[in-house]
Amino acid sequence: MSSGPQQSGGNEPLLGDFPAPVRPKHVAIIMDGNGRWAQQQGLPRIEGHRRGVDTVRMVCETSVELGLEAVTLYCLSSENWKRPKEEVDFLMLLLEQYLIEERELIMDQGMRLRVIGRRDRLPPSVLAEMDKTLEMSANNRGTQLVLAIDYGGRDELTNAVRQIADAVASGKIDPDAIGESTITSRLYTAGLPDPDLLIRTGGEMRISNFLLWQISYCELWVTPKAWPEFAKADFLGAIGDYSARHRRFGGL
Repeated sequence: MSSGPQQSGGNEPLLGDFPAPVRPKHVAIIMDGNGRWAQQQGLPRIEGHRRGVDTVRMVCETSVELGLEAVTLYCLSSENWKRPKEEVDFLMLLLEQYLIEERELIMDQGMRLRVIGRRDRLPPSVLAEMDKTLEMSANNRGTQLVLAIDYGGRDELTNAVRQIADAVASGKIDPDAIGESTITSRLYTAGLPDPDLLIRTGGEMRISNFLLWQISYCELWVTPKAWPEFAKADFLGAIGDYSARHRRFGGL
């Protein structure tokens, strides 16, 4: 019996090598390296973001093939507003175009869109297309596509604590009754299973303020490949590596 995934005629594992018991339910991805990849190719940084959309499409299609419950993509962090205005403006335009152009794919694949993060700093045109796709896909029952936009883990936790403090002050919650579920139910990701696997492209060894509460027992997988060059074989390789791990959750 093979201890790892088999290989197809090409270089990628076979989807059938990941039976449900060892397959992650929820995969979160830090899509890093777009700008650096573009610069290495002699291209403007924004071209790396444009090429990265193709990788997003591949991940969505493969996640549906694998029957994943959810895939969460770190699209824009709350710290990314510090980047040059030209790059941020392009990211907003790209996001708007993605929500329009990939709407058909989302519907054809039966995916349900979900967005986590702040809304108040996003352009009205982006919000309009976002809400349209959210509404159109609301009744889909396939893989949830979770886009983290203007998202920060500390901001999410601060917001949850503020909600709990208000509930305590109004007498709706007894402080002694506060537990993990009290916090979890007030996070942007309420109702989603915690990620089983966190993939980071671009080779950096940090989690960048992403899903700080939710990844407490998440398996980590990092590749030096930048997001635009992250292929289906790499995605399946990460799933295969996860499937071979023994998760103990602090036990033996």
